[in-house]
Amino acid sequence: MTTPVPAVHMTGISKSFGGVRALDSVDFEVQAGEVHALLGGNGAGKSTILKVLNGVHVPNAGEILVNGKPLAAHSPEGARAAGIAMNFQELSLVPTLTVAQNVFLTREARNARGLIDDADSITRAQAIFDMLGVRVNPRAIVGDLGAGQKQLTEIAKAISQDARVLILDEPSTALAVSDVERLFTFLRKLTAKGVAVIYVSHRMDEIARIADRATILRDGRHVITAPMADLPVDVMIEHIVGKRSKGLSDVARVDVFRGEVLLELRGVSGPHKPENVNLTLHRGEVLGLAGLLGSGRSALARVIAGVEPAIAGEIRIKGEKVTPRRPSEAIAHGVALVPEARATQGIIPAQSVSDNMVMAVIGRISRRGMVDRARARDLTDAMITRLSVRTASRDHAVSTLSGGNQQKVVIGKWLATDPDILILDEPTAGIDIGSKSEIIRLVRDLAQSGKGVIFISSELSELLTACDRILVMADGRAHQTLDRADLDDPSETDPEHALQVAERRLQIEIQKALTAKEATHG
Repeated sequence: MTTPVPAVHMTGISKSFGGVRALDSVDFEVQAGEVHALLGGNGAGKSTILKVLNGVHVPNAGEILVNGKPLAAHSPEGARAAGIAMNFQELSLVPTLTVAQNVFLTREARNARGLIDDADSITRAQAIFDMLGVRVNPRAIVGDLGAGQKQLTEIAKAISQDARVLILDEPSTALAVSDVERLFTFLRKLTAKGVAVIYVSHRMDEIARIADRATILRDGRHVITAPMADLPVDVMIEHIVGKRSKGLSDVARVDVFRGEVLLELRGVSGPHKPENVNLTLHRGEVLGLAGLLGSGRSALARVIAGVEPAIAGEIRIKGEKVTPRRPSEAIAHGVALVPEARATQGIIPAQSVSDNMVMAVIGRISRRGMVDRARARDLTDAMITRLSVRTASRDHAVSTLSGGNQQKVVIGKWLATDPDILILDEPTAGIDIGSKSEIIRLVRDLAQSGKGVIFISSELSELLTACDRILVMADGRAHQTLDRADLDDPSETDPEHALQVAERRLQIEIQKALTAKEATHG
């Protein structure tokens, strides 16, 4: 009996960036017709090895075989010719083009006169979305779309290449639960046809449901490849972080001392969302915003932070009525927003870690138009230490950092403004389980130091671990505010089981909010 030829066979892959060795003689093999999970912490080398496979990076050493044949050229074109397609964690879309134009960019059909046939692209893009069972308008301008629809466009772009090896890097980060289910159904259809799917996600529940096997990397080295049956969640986490851990249930919670009201919203509405929202945020507490994609959580954050104007209602900060019309005005009142879109709104990838860290306080550390480099270095080094940013030096470009470390740079940039009110919109998207715990401990520490934190996350376990109260939203409206303690079962003593019980209870409240919304709209 002949052994089937692997869809991907990578041996001895090494890659360095400056002084950082991202991959150290890594072996990675994927079979045709399987979903193979690729796991690891920040800086483990996941994105790097995938970009090597996809031709974005040229390895310093190693060999790559695709369906038994050597990769002809280490370039995106060479990978595409070999049947490899990839969607990127940081979206590669052109915001000024339509959805259809992005899906078939550089691969457009031509009409009889040799001109680009946009109508053909629209028809084919619509067919892909119909196949996925999702609603995205192929004619829409990408820049006008929400994060979830952009993510679906990125996935459609990868699928459109009719590849034999499909790489999905954090594909579900911005997707609603229903869209994730449809994506999983589609992936099973692809693997039934012999397509190899490489799936990267930090969501352990997803990995357990969709993957057949998993490979775990740590610090640029191969740790283990095994069937999912041999990798229960606690074992996966142990291999990822290098020690036994129960994940977020390990994060200890202490009683919160709530001080003065820092922020109060009375009937606040935005241009589209939110609608008639009331909330209060106290000094020393973390207030979570829960809800599905489109619930208005990010829109509410943008209104508070002055990114979008409030068109109705009243915003009070420390008792003073304010009407921030731009972020600088909100910052002047002690409000800082860490945005959801890290790549486009949070960092300048080509600039150094230090330049990014001091960006929001450049005026404060400058004299007569010249930046005080000593103060910039001190501030950056303090933030690198405080947030455990993994970088070769403060002078390295942020683009050389892993996604999780880039997120830490964004958080550090806004912490440098020393805000009273810090709004974090999906701060752990694309971050490994170990670093998620670090970020959530940091959030708890910030609240204990007297700050008020608004924490937005699509992962219920994060909200329950980080927050003291949780505001449930649906369709731009506030449904109800829950005390975190009310979601616990006093009889449950095991921390891991207790977190699972609280998750189920919070999920029920989110579903109630959706039901109430549907009843209201009739």
